[in-house]
Amino acid sequence: MLSAQIPESVVAPRIRVLVVDDSVVMRKILSDKLRDAPDMEVVGIASNGIIALQRIPQVSPDVVTLDIEMPEMDGLATLREIKRLYPKIRVLMCSTLTERGASISIEALSLGADDYITKSSRAQGESAIEAFHDQLLPKIRQFFRDRGPSSHRNTRPALAAPPVANPAPTLVRPATAPRPKVGRPKAVAIGVSTGGPNALAVVIPMLPKDFPLPIFIVQHMPPMFTRLLAERLQSQSLVKVVEAQEGMVAAPGHVYIAPGDYHMCVARKGNAIVLQMNQEPMENSCRPAVDVLFRSVASVYGGNTISAILTGMGQDGLRGVEQLRSLGGYVIAQDEATSVVWGMPGFVVRAGFADSVCDLNSVAPEIVRNL
Repeated sequence: MLSAQIPESVVAPRIRVLVVDDSVVMRKILSDKLRDAPDMEVVGIASNGIIALQRIPQVSPDVVTLDIEMPEMDGLATLREIKRLYPKIRVLMCSTLTERGASISIEALSLGADDYITKSSRAQGESAIEAFHDQLLPKIRQFFRDRGPSSHRNTRPALAAPPVANPAPTLVRPATAPRPKVGRPKAVAIGVSTGGPNALAVVIPMLPKDFPLPIFIVQHMPPMFTRLLAERLQSQSLVKVVEAQEGMVAAPGHVYIAPGDYHMCVARKGNAIVLQMNQEPMENSCRPAVDVLFRSVASVYGGNTISAILTGMGQDGLRGVEQLRSLGGYVIAQDEATSVVWGMPGFVVRAGFADSVCDLNSVAPEIVRNL
């Protein structure tokens, strides 16, 4: 009896990866890890940006892993050219886990990089190297969750259009269950991951200077990155943006970003609401985790909240949103078209918890509309 064979036409194509790094050792580490993955294919390597740009039309990659510091043409210059010439190619920046590496990674994200991964060395320990390996494949796969035999290579979501005055939400889908009626909101809570720095760079600067509520944000990022993200957002915004610290008192018109590797919670202390940080176990493989923040927001503010789930991989925030909405909180989800990865907001929408599904430029106006 002949064994059944799956027709080639129904097998999802492998993800084609171009590895760009000036280090021979790092090129080998990356290439070996990728070649071990059955759904990926290393279609080329390059030691600098000039060679990478020559290789791209020859090998047609879906993804480029791009080192930042390289001779002749560095990662930022290469990124600009890739996004100009091949806007559908996904770019994963590879930076060292240093303050300079973090700063350049934030800049790369603002230039259109889809995500980043921090490189580790033997000097940083075996656990750091293992963490790098554990991140690499999921970071690439997140862009191809819906990839199937009929998928077009290098498809990517449209970029958000420039902000316009008072835009209406793109799409409003009634949630499956009614919300209890509550009073006016007293806090805003936002969860975001992949694509978050650019998403926040659209949402937060659109908030007015006299915004009347505190805003609590979990962005999945390691230490140093969250501080630099807060500083960048502060330079662009009318509201005050800071990396949260233990004991800070929540104030209206202030944005508090959870520090990397720490869960952020809010707690009532007398008449004040204070911020608390902890390093309890990860949730949803994350620390900080959106669900941890949202649970604490629910315990302090009840349903007097507006929550927003923006672009990101996975489903962190889903259970927290469910709890906030069950108490009467209003829930906003970013739409698929303007999300780099429609994981976190997609789960919220499919679960029926989103009161409004907005394009990125409409998130801030939708928050203001519900004050």
